[in-house]
Amino acid sequence: MTKNQTSQELILNLYNCSLEVVSSKEKIQEFVDLLCPLIEMKKYGPLRIERFGQKSLFGEGYSFLQFIETSSVTGHLIEINEPKAYINIFSCQHFNAIKAAKFTKEFFKAKRIRKKIIYR
Repeated sequence: MTKNQTSQELILNLYNCSLEVVSSKEKIQEFVDLLCPLIEMKKYGPLRIERFGQKSLFGEGYSFLQFIETSSVTGHLIEINEPKAYINIFSCQHFNAIKAAKFTKEFFKAKRIRKKIIYR
């Protein structure tokens, strides 16, 4: 980030993920617990995780929100067809987006990833 930029957001679309990972509340909690120290962020409060989409044509899965002291980590996970994970990390503090993307791809065992970094 430059001095005129006050925040960054990493947007990750992960495809062909491990069904065992995207469908497990415990694994999602583990992901957040490992990611935050990796990118030098401090969690603020507990992880909020809920299951949605039971009647959706797009499939069901977990959504989660972890506040961090500088903003949040959010995720939406889809279990049908090719399991997918959509993860956003937003912070007013710089973090290593490449390291975060690599870790996230490996954790969810994704075969393919698309990423975008936005500076504001």
